[in-house]
Amino acid sequence: MQFSENSRVWVYQVNRKLSDNEVGELKVLLNSFTTGWTAHNNQLKAMAEIRYNRFLILIVDESQAGASGCSIDKSVHFMQQVETKFNINLFDRFNLAYREGNEILSAPRHEFEELLKQGNINTNTIVFNNMVQNLAELNSKWEVPFKDSWHIQLFRDLVTV
Repeated sequence: MQFSENSRVWVYQVNRKLSDNEVGELKVLLNSFTTGWTAHNNQLKAMAEIRYNRFLILIVDESQAGASGCSIDKSVHFMQQVETKFNINLFDRFNLAYREGNEILSAPRHEFEELLKQGNINTNTIVFNNMVQNLAELNSKWEVPFKDSWHIQLFRDLVTV
């Protein structure tokens, strides 16, 4: 199934790495949700992805039917159920994900700040911009150097670009 580059995306970051078994179980749940996801009784052209065992991504191609407030509420409610079932947190926007070599790690804001002060994270460290709005941005602006991300605004006093 082809999706437009303008398709809306929602990135949910997991507060820990999911096991392969959890990913398998989650893929089934996500597929079930997206195939039944509607807006005003119109089927949404939707899919879900799991990347790096850490990110749940919902994608809706609105060329067929647009995601409405109610349909977005359904997705949030679904994600809250996922949180409970897997004992994870998907809504902590200050749990910041970054790359360390081939590994994806995350840290609460205060720990991220300490890693910056210690030099373990620098302006070239790849971070994840989970605020991307569409598929084009997901593909080009999701994994970016710290210096090019919104994250830099949180730690402006600690870094020079």
